Amino acid sequence: MDDQAGLEEASPEIQARIQKSFDRQGLMGHLGARISHIGPGRVHIVLPSRPEVTQQDGYFHAGATSAIADSAGGYAAFTLFPEDTSVLTVEYKVNLLAPAVGDHIEAVGTVLKAGRTLTVCRLEVFGAQDGQRKLVASGQQTLICV
Repeated sequence: MDDQAGLEEASPEIQARIQKSFDRQGLMGHLGARISHIGPGRVHIVLPSRPEVTQQDGYFHAGATSAIADSAGGYAAFTLFPEDTSVLTVEYKVNLLAPAVGDHIEAVGTVLKAGRTLTVCRLEVFGAQDGQRKLVASGQQTLICV
């Protein structure tokens, strides 16, 4: 499954800045999440399935699903922020559309509107199994450049 074929890559400097920040996030490390794509205004985060990130029926837990969505959107916005800034989520909403199943889930954060102070992102989470992807969550997020 090569869902990132043809996606624009961010500059090496921006990729390094995003990855360095991501590596400092305790929650993402605890969950076992990793960044799979960094482009201008777009970031993908993958979370492999393991018992520690599931709920009682074996689906990915909504908390894990929304956590990687939040980070994907935040880092998508951060790709467009000036070098000497940081990013914080102001608010986000996620609708869970279907049980999140598969060998992994993938969150995609995409900037819809970049502003000087506030940036708005679309959040999507896909369940992935055997090369097939299914949209399991969708949302929107507002971030602030600090």
